[in-house]
Amino acid sequence: MPELRHDPFQRRWVIIATERTRRPQNYARGEQALPKGEFCPFCPGNESSTPPEIRSIREGSAANTPGWKLRVIPNKFPALRIEGDLDREGVGLFDRMNGVGAHEVIVETPDHNRHLADMTYGEVEKLVEAAGERLRDLYRDRRLKYVLIFKNHGEAAGASLAHPHTQIIGTPITPRTIATELDAAHAHFIAKERCLYCDVMAQELRDGARVVRSDALFVVLAPFASRFPFELMILPRRHSCTAGEMTPEERAGLARVLRDMLRRLKVALDDPPFNLMVHTSPNLDYEPVRPRHFETLRWDYHWHIEIIPRLTRVAGFEWGTGFYINPTPPEDAAEFLRRTDGTT
Repeated sequence: MPELRHDPFQRRWVIIATERTRRPQNYARGEQALPKGEFCPFCPGNESSTPPEIRSIREGSAANTPGWKLRVIPNKFPALRIEGDLDREGVGLFDRMNGVGAHEVIVETPDHNRHLADMTYGEVEKLVEAAGERLRDLYRDRRLKYVLIFKNHGEAAGASLAHPHTQIIGTPITPRTIATELDAAHAHFIAKERCLYCDVMAQELRDGARVVRSDALFVVLAPFASRFPFELMILPRRHSCTAGEMTPEERAGLARVLRDMLRRLKVALDDPPFNLMVHTSPNLDYEPVRPRHFETLRWDYHWHIEIIPRLTRVAGFEWGTGFYINPTPPEDAAEFLRRTDGTT
């Protein structure tokens, strides 16, 4: 019989459609995940095709020339621009403000075809370090209320360029998804004086059915109310509200976990398109208005990473109701990924 499962983080219901269950091995294989194109502005030698770099890892070469290992650049076609003032105003019953924010790109490697699942742990760690540095730096801009670090892999996931890259967007508002998580975490903390994410992680570790991987630093779960097949959540064991405060040991540990899980997805599902999002706290130094629940934010929120393979489509029922229909129970997905070797 189908199940309705409640997501305690997003306070939404998900349908686990057991009567239309698709076994993990039954997903379509061989789909081309990467967009096609001849000219790549991210490849070495094409540095003049991008805005000047903000940061790079190099071995002696000059800025904005070949010889780099990783580059951080402003997005050439930004969703939001760093210049200007917000100029908030009401327009009748509506509200508006200028599109002030930040939009950056981390070009992960000079190799056009070397994606995260194929990189070394050291290479992935450099990406983790660069992303954390940019998060901390952007939060020094007190106009920015939230910064999202995310990766789109494959055309179906929204990637317009095949070259491996991660994006960072800073916004002057807290996104609705994060606001809902903050509300749920705060309510749990007020009621129980404990972190919701820590409680869920402890329960899942005791149960074990949805744990894909765990070590001394991180736990990987197939969430109880997964919206999509093979959806994953990566949680740090140490309670922290922001990804910007990882220790060097945690950065190295996260690199191992990320590379391992993306490798397992690639091997198990033939390199599926996916979206990866880092959910972290709002800017603790945001100037105009403190983030909601600022006084307890460090205690009641827990940063984490979500990975969503794009194996099914969101259609009319999902858009019309806010329900998601997942044809693969997370317990099956977790078991399948546990059996998949991602270390090669």
